[in-house]
Amino acid sequence: MSIRHGLLALLERGQMYGYQLRSAFEESTGSTWPLNIGQVYTTLSRLERDGLVRSLPESEAGQRPYEITDAGRADLALWFATPISRSDRPRDELAIKLALALTTPGVDVRSVVQTQRAATMRTLQELTRLKYASDRPEDLPWRLVLDAMVFQTEAEVRWLDHCESSLVRHRSPGATRAGGTASDAEAVEGADEEVRR
Repeated sequence: MSIRHGLLALLERGQMYGYQLRSAFEESTGSTWPLNIGQVYTTLSRLERDGLVRSLPESEAGQRPYEITDAGRADLALWFATPISRSDRPRDELAIKLALALTTPGVDVRSVVQTQRAATMRTLQELTRLKYASDRPEDLPWRLVLDAMVFQTEAEVRWLDHCESSLVRHRSPGATRAGGTASDAEAVEGADEEVRR
C-alpha cells in the first residue's frame, strides 16, 4: 500500500491534520507500517501539489487540517479498482541474498538458510500471538493485515524448506558443484534429517 493512497483513504473519512493521519494510518495497519511525521507531511505536500488534497486554515491550536478533493477521490477510486501487480512490490531481498550466497565462494548457504528459517519461525510465532490477542470487531482491519503477514511468513518458511531440500539434491554424489565433494553432500543431507526431526 502506498502512503499516498493510504492518506487519501483516511481523508475520505473526513478532514484531518498530519498527526491525526499518522495515528489513523498506524491504527488501520495495526502498527505494522509505522510512519514518521515527516513522511506524512512530505506526502501531503505532494498530494496538494497534484491537486488531490487541499489544506484548510489553521486551527487555533496551530494545526492545519487537509481534505480530499474530487480529483483525489477519483485517484483513490482508481487505486481501489486496480489490482496490485507483483512487479509493483519491492524486490525480495531474501531471494536475492540466497542467490548470491550460492555463487559467493566461502559462504555456508545452508547456514544462511537455517538462520533465516529460525528468524522467520520466531516472526510467525509473534504474528500468531498478536492475531489471537483480540477479537473485537473494530480490530478487523489490522487483523486482516496480520493475516496477510502470517500467510506471507508461512510461505517464506515453505520456500526456505524447499531451498534446503534443493541444496541436498544439487550437492548429492555425482551432482556436486565445483569444489564440492560427496562428503559435503552427505553432511548437508545429514543436517537436513536433523532439521526434519
